[in-house]
Amino acid sequence: MMHSTIDRTIGNTPLVRLQRIPGADVAARGTVILGKLEGNNPGGSVKDRPVLSMIRGAEARGEIHPGDRLIEATSGNTGIAMAMIAAMTGYRMTLIMPDNLSAERRASMRAYGAELILTPAVQGGMEYARDLAMTMQANGEGRVLDQFANPDNPRAHYDTTGPEIWRDTQGGITHFVSAMGTTGTIMGVSRFLREQEAGVMIVGAQPSEGSQIAGIRKWSPAYQPKIYQPSEVDRIEQVSQADAEEMARRLAAEEGIFCGPSAAGACVIALRVAAEVENATIVFIVCDRGDRYLSTGLFPG
Repeated sequence: MMHSTIDRTIGNTPLVRLQRIPGADVAARGTVILGKLEGNNPGGSVKDRPVLSMIRGAEARGEIHPGDRLIEATSGNTGIAMAMIAAMTGYRMTLIMPDNLSAERRASMRAYGAELILTPAVQGGMEYARDLAMTMQANGEGRVLDQFANPDNPRAHYDTTGPEIWRDTQGGITHFVSAMGTTGTIMGVSRFLREQEAGVMIVGAQPSEGSQIAGIRKWSPAYQPKIYQPSEVDRIEQVSQADAEEMARRLAAEEGIFCGPSAAGACVIALRVAAEVENATIVFIVCDRGDRYLSTGLFPG
């Protein structure tokens, strides 16, 4: 009798068709929009994939060993995945995050046994958290896996997410849409899909000026993720905070898809693309679950 461990349940998430939100015009043009439900991973987000890849990769290279302390700057989902997989594999985990992120995310990380360091959002947000993580590593306080520069991040999506999308669309995908944060998802999936079909259009979602959307970032040049390769993205579209939040509510109420604002932002862009094309199969990443945003007021109480 075979019994899986929790890490074996990561991946192979469902790909589901939007039924109501796209509307009759999109359907009449033969286009379908599909969401990949990454909230079905055991840690509740797409970040389970790269975190497992980064930890296993560092172990294979002899860079870390169970009992070591890992340090990571995170805006939330990576931290939850880090805390979960560190608990499973026997690492101590210190997570650094701005203090304006949701209470549910903090509680989830602590439930897995992680130590949290909350930094003032007004002091520099994620950029400050990233700098502090590197300073702590330089002081010998632990090892930073660095999701922003670690090639094991996009490799996870090249090895798993991309092949799953190709398989589940039977090679019919024409457009791939993803929110851009660390950019690991869009980098890995883009590379895999283009090796199968060079004509697949890769579209990234970034927040519009003044918008703050958890999980989507537009980095300054000094903090641009080192894993990001602009040539792997055909088009970058901006989405407003208001549009992303309204779409999160619509996805829950009209499609039964309960997700956060970064996934909803990608959906906004998928619909924008759908309005321009015919006979297309558009896939967007539903990054996480909406229950970790309940305290933020995103959804009606």
